[in-house]
Amino acid sequence: MSDEPKTLPLVLSAPRGRAKPPRHLADLSAEERTAAAAELGEPAFRVKQVARHYFARLERDPAAMTDLPAKNRDAIAGALLPQLLTPVRVLEADRGTTRKTLWRLFDGALVESVLMRYPDRATICVSSQAGCGMACPFCATGQGGLQRNMSTAEIVDQVVDGAAAMARGLVPGGPGRLSNVVFMGMGEPMANYKAVIGAVRRMVAPAPDGLGLSARNITVSTVGLVPRMRQLATEGIPVTLALSLHAPDDELRNELVPINTRFSVAETVEAAWEYAKATKRRVSIEYAMMRDINDQAWRADLLADVLNAYGDWGWVHVNLIPLNEVPGSQFTRSRDGDTDEFVRRLQAKGISTTIRDTRGSDIDAACGQLAAAE
Repeated sequence: MSDEPKTLPLVLSAPRGRAKPPRHLADLSAEERTAAAAELGEPAFRVKQVARHYFARLERDPAAMTDLPAKNRDAIAGALLPQLLTPVRVLEADRGTTRKTLWRLFDGALVESVLMRYPDRATICVSSQAGCGMACPFCATGQGGLQRNMSTAEIVDQVVDGAAAMARGLVPGGPGRLSNVVFMGMGEPMANYKAVIGAVRRMVAPAPDGLGLSARNITVSTVGLVPRMRQLATEGIPVTLALSLHAPDDELRNELVPINTRFSVAETVEAAWEYAKATKRRVSIEYAMMRDINDQAWRADLLADVLNAYGDWGWVHVNLIPLNEVPGSQFTRSRDGDTDEFVRRLQAKGISTTIRDTRGSDIDAACGQLAAAE
């Protein structure tokens, strides 16, 4: 099979005045599910039946829900499982093991998710906002600004779609299980905190209340919204925190990640350290390697010093990311030699470091590129 593809101001909340997405089962608490059943004139166990289809069987087609009464089946499923995501384009790379989907939401907003199958795991990268208000100049999504926050169910539905694709053998390698979720698609997850935490709780809850995923296999990323990072440490959900740092000094990070003018490198890294200390979970430092911008050897030394200031018990891991280049952008991928030296410098100072495996470079891998093109 061919590897070719087949077919600013900071805004911390979504614009007001937009219509809300349709109410969906994944949005509802236990009490709200009972109330929804009453509204439909159905016993409460009907909602549990639908939940079992959705979360355990990964089924959204009412025709397959044969344990529901035939005369009410469409009405029950339609009320609890309205269509939230409509596929616009699906592109494949890496012999079909990388699938990028462009979705249209109910109001026409576009978001993206990427399903990646590896020999030992399957990971889906999900979006949490339509657009992004963080305005990072090297990011395709950031260039388009923020349209709105996504609902809990809109986030969860991306995961259900990926889990169903794996379970039904739609990804080369035969039927399998979705194991990992990363919030590294479009948007700043911490700027849509309530919906993101709601989605995480649905993912980790056992069926029929959720997908039964391990919290340790869920990664929530942030550019550094310090109050929300601290709040995440109190939730009792041991997800992996990924901090998109991209520079170890305030002068450069102010330009690359504008939220840094509000929360400095020192404040942001300290909040990450506090998360690691509270949860005993190692934090991932995401660092996009940009040629002659942030990839100098002295910056590797400085990054190591900044991280080592908080202890040497292995609380942190640096994940160097070969930049997904955006057409027309001044930001380009670092030379391999500079990246290798960056790794050497960090490791010499005791910092665990890897280079991220890049996938989907031929299908507009950088989140936001496909939506912008559409």
